[in-house]
Amino acid sequence: MEIFNTASAIEIQGNSITYFREGKGETIVFVHGITTYSFIWRKIIPYFLNNYDVILIDLLGCGDSDKPLNEDLSLKRQARMIKDFCQKLEINKFHMICHDVGGGIGQIFAVNYPELLKDLTLINTVAYNFWPVQPIVAMRTPIIRQIAMATLDFGMFEIIVKRGLYHKTKLTNELMDLFWKPMKDSNGRKGFLHFAKCLDNKNLTEIESEIRQLKIPVLIIRGEADVYLSASISDKLHAEIPGSQLVKIETGGHFIQEDEPEETASHILNFYKR
Repeated sequence: MEIFNTASAIEIQGNSITYFREGKGETIVFVHGITTYSFIWRKIIPYFLNNYDVILIDLLGCGDSDKPLNEDLSLKRQARMIKDFCQKLEINKFHMICHDVGGGIGQIFAVNYPELLKDLTLINTVAYNFWPVQPIVAMRTPIIRQIAMATLDFGMFEIIVKRGLYHKTKLTNELMDLFWKPMKDSNGRKGFLHFAKCLDNKNLTEIESEIRQLKIPVLIIRGEADVYLSASISDKLHAEIPGSQLVKIETGGHFIQEDEPEETASHILNFYKR
């Protein structure tokens, strides 16, 4: 990622986790979702680097982090991984910005470790039992996973990414190269499919009552053109999380970081200035 000098790696729970870190100030940890990794924040982070200590993490099974195929990659496990990651780097309190299933990880983190968070930002997030969505659901079936392993090609992935963008002209060769990078070898594809297999909305339905009792500030950003996740998710989160703020961006698709990076960053920065 050209905006950072180098990637770093740290061992967490016996696995190597890749991350990028740059800037000074209060710490922000960015958490991506499935089908992506830390690159998805590349157009967002320039708005934060001058005033914040920015950390982008590749979740276990994603990006350049280890991809164990015999371990739990559930949202609950990923939340524990991030907690151990922050403890190892001696990060005591930080802002958290999450996207997609990363938002589910953020919700679990906020319920279990609220003392570590200054606040939580959820962008086009999963929640409750309104997910997973297709094609993720199909990946849980062994025969579908085998077929996907054999047929998961660049063209199929390009269709998934294009549907997730409001501004179709944002679908550049550079963007597709970044999306496709971990899928170039069988280990990367197996890691992606194993992550999909481990997703379980019970991880979030079991914390519904705790979500209603969150005391940290929460910002919810919804790209209105998100075809993968329902608007009812962000609406219900906003209704149930005390004092939460909800922002809707009409021209944002699921990958709103590519569609509207400046507007998205602006809303977060205003939230931080509250």
